Amino acid sequence: MLDYQQPDARGHFGPVNGSYFGGTFVAETLIHALDELKATYARYQHDAEFQREFRHELAHFVGRPSPVYHAARLSRELGGAQIHLKREDLNHTGAHKVNNTIGQALLAKRMGKPRIIAETGAGQHGVATATICARYGLECVVYMGSEDIKRQSPNVYRMKLLGATVVPVDSGSKTLKDALNEALRDWVTNVENTYYIIGTVAGPAPYPAMVRDFQSVIGEECLTQMPTQIGRQPDAVLACVGGGSNAMGIFYPYIPHEGTRLIGVEAAGEGLDSGKHSASLTRGTPGVLHGNRTYLLQDRNGQITETHSISAGLDYPGVGPEHAYLKDIGRAEYVGITDTEALEAFHRLCRTEGIIPALESSHAVAHAMKMAPTMRPDQHLLVNLSGRGDKDIGTVADLSNADFYCRPSCRGQSVKGGVSVVEMKS
Repeated sequence: MLDYQQPDARGHFGPVNGSYFGGTFVAETLIHALDELKATYARYQHDAEFQREFRHELAHFVGRPSPVYHAARLSRELGGAQIHLKREDLNHTGAHKVNNTIGQALLAKRMGKPRIIAETGAGQHGVATATICARYGLECVVYMGSEDIKRQSPNVYRMKLLGATVVPVDSGSKTLKDALNEALRDWVTNVENTYYIIGTVAGPAPYPAMVRDFQSVIGEECLTQMPTQIGRQPDAVLACVGGGSNAMGIFYPYIPHEGTRLIGVEAAGEGLDSGKHSASLTRGTPGVLHGNRTYLLQDRNGQITETHSISAGLDYPGVGPEHAYLKDIGRAEYVGITDTEALEAFHRLCRTEGIIPALESSHAVAHAMKMAPTMRPDQHLLVNLSGRGDKDIGTVADLSNADFYCRPSCRGQSVKGGVSVVEMKS
């Protein structure tokens, strides 16, 4: 087994090729807050009472362990390897994001921070954060790009129902990158009473390793579940990669198991050579963004370039620094799936297995669908189904030119207990 001990005490992943990924590249005003967080996490990471409360919440509030499901009909139609799905979509709030938000919110309570801020792209991290803040009685402010607000409106409403304030961000490309910029500005201003729950394995140390640790419950469960189902570990584990939290969550416990390939699937958008994608690992170069050194989509002058993906959760120009390290040491492989291929996988999984996947997860499913026919029937692929696709059905309907009634009042229909838009206008 591979002896894997990353990152070092400074939050550096490496060295590899003479340099490191990760680290802490932030304004001086945030250094004290990060040092405080680092010390708090070190204190509670192995604390028995903290771990008991965390595991209790995962079991009784989230509904863990999430099952591994054999997609038998899909596998039979494709021919070749068997496809299994780790059902993170069945978690409370509908995605893997809730695992990490519970862990960080428990730290915030112990640090005496009553105000929580977060950023979100697809909205799943925002919903998970709003949910946990409601449960623990914490103020919640979520920054979200105005473009993402339009394409993920159901999740925006969920956050508001849960009591969160959603702040639209109109700068830049109006997506996740810009929301993260605004959240960092808020944190600098309100650092004394505010805890920033970062939703992915990126940002300054200790966030990449801390989020990974909270999400690694996914892979830990699989290490037990797969031998029960197939008598051994899978031949490959696949997961979509934007910032990369669901992928690190399932990859990390498998890193020492060198017989299992680790495959991260990025958003190739309209094609890796089109210039309209979000594939920072397969088309990016090392640089610094949002407090850490990692692979980025940038021009020759180091300016971040515009990104594109059908999936709001993958529409980000960087990636967690541990993925950069795993790529460069060759322990993980990273590939791209286009918008069209992800949409085809979305529809295929709906109709063969009765599961509506998130568009993010559909990228990983699409690559498994490519791999399976090239493999033997006694080989096994494990796909992390990181979230459910309810939030994406408006986007899919638009792209499919299908009628979609987002709510009855959209078409002037009356609502039981209320009045129609037509009546209100008259």
